[in-house]
Amino acid sequence: MSASYARCALLTLLTVWIGIARAGLPETVARIKPSILAVGTFQRTRSPPAMFHGTGFVVADGRHLLTCAHVLPKSLNEDSSEILAVFLRVQGQERLRRAKIIATDPVHDLALLKISGDPLPALKLGDSAEVREGETYGFTGFPIGMVLGLYPVTHLGLIASITPIATPLLRADRLDPKLLPRLNQPFSVFQLDAVAYPGNSGSPLYHPETGAVVGIINKVFVQESKETLLTKPSGISYAIPSEHAQKLLKKAQLAFE
Repeated sequence: MSASYARCALLTLLTVWIGIARAGLPETVARIKPSILAVGTFQRTRSPPAMFHGTGFVVADGRHLLTCAHVLPKSLNEDSSEILAVFLRVQGQERLRRAKIIATDPVHDLALLKISGDPLPALKLGDSAEVREGETYGFTGFPIGMVLGLYPVTHLGLIASITPIATPLLRADRLDPKLLPRLNQPFSVFQLDAVAYPGNSGSPLYHPETGAVVGIINKVFVQESKETLLTKPSGISYAIPSEHAQKLLKKAQLAFE
């Protein structure tokens, strides 16, 4: 078999797979959108009172939410009644629910919140060990925070690489204390050939047909600077495998599918 023939065959198979993935995506998106919430803070006397910091998705008993640890505010202005909150749209109306931090995993940049109110549809956590390079997955979230409003946005991305997140540094004086746990215990993440933005942090990465969550979007590769991120996106994003989210739920003694 010639190299050119093999290349054409590979491209044909990839095109067919992407076509199959796209075929089931609309139904999956419609099914999971009620489980996708914006994560932020609310302060009645502030303008605007609601601030979006990232994305989260409902898990377990429908009263808990997974997101990224870095999405959470470092502190709340309790004197001005600022609260941690999640935001959702119900029958065309924007709704707010209080949120409380239940557990965090700083090493894997994950956080588990408990939200007030009635249970919401929970997403199923899939087996991230079965994810393979070259497969296509979807992720849904709030890419630019409040700019686009409370309307979840869906992207489709290829698993470009499964790679260790710990990046060797040439100079010791550039070591960030926050990176030390990762250097001591490196773990693999999914590198996506997809455009994501800071507001996507916490978005579920899911199978386009089943909706099973295999990862959590947590990082966007910045090409030049944070100021040019919107105008010059790199098209490279990263996701934490769902196995670490499952461990966090077990730590909190929550059942999951």
